[in-house]
Amino acid sequence: MAFPLESQVADLRRYLPECSAPETLALLADHFPGRVSFSTSFGLEDQIITHFIFENDLPIRVFTLDTGRNFQETYSTWNKTLLRYQKSIEVFAPKTAALEKLVAQKGPNSLYESIANRKECCNIRKVEPLSRTLAGQQVWVTGIRAEQSQNRQTMHPAEWDAGHGLIKVHPLFDWTWAECEAFAQANGIPVNPLHRQGFVSVGCAPCTRAIALGEDFRAGRWWWEDAAAKECGLHATAAHQGLDPVVERMPG
Repeated sequence: MAFPLESQVADLRRYLPECSAPETLALLADHFPGRVSFSTSFGLEDQIITHFIFENDLPIRVFTLDTGRNFQETYSTWNKTLLRYQKSIEVFAPKTAALEKLVAQKGPNSLYESIANRKECCNIRKVEPLSRTLAGQQVWVTGIRAEQSQNRQTMHPAEWDAGHGLIKVHPLFDWTWAECEAFAQANGIPVNPLHRQGFVSVGCAPCTRAIALGEDFRAGRWWWEDAAAKECGLHATAAHQGLDPVVERMPG
């Protein structure tokens, strides 16, 4: 393959359409030995990728970010996964000092007060730990699928992630939700119970809700924010005015 690393994205885009998801993972493990990491949040797509890695004994590092605010159903799925495959999953948590400072100064639910506060919480609990985890890696495997949103339909199965300086690969990019469900059932893969409750996206409990039939895949994330602001994430929306959607009724 070509060198430097960024130029290899074009090669992968040529090869990957001919590969199944397990073949994609095997190719990555072979071409980037010891430098491939997969992040799981224990949603349906991530469980399938974990299955491929563990069942085929692929030398791909599997890790999760424990934000401290996951659903209990997610922790249960995590535990069932460990029992099912008898393989270890690395765990990374927020830096204690930064998290303690945030909660002491702004309380546990400051994320509902503004987009800036929500991003601050995300940065401490997810973004910084992820950056720390991916340092020195060459490939980051994710469970992203094109069907998940209109924005993701414009993505590619292999991309260059300039922020982390590595290649990002989505082995299930062309899979449908129905295909994921059928595969998980046929192969006895532990499935997060939240999916049966209408959750298609699994994140932190304060920031994730079930969606109604016909709603966009991402509607269950940060649902109290203005949709346009949520997409770009640059400006707080005045419509929110500090309501806590967990304990106060949202308008509309």
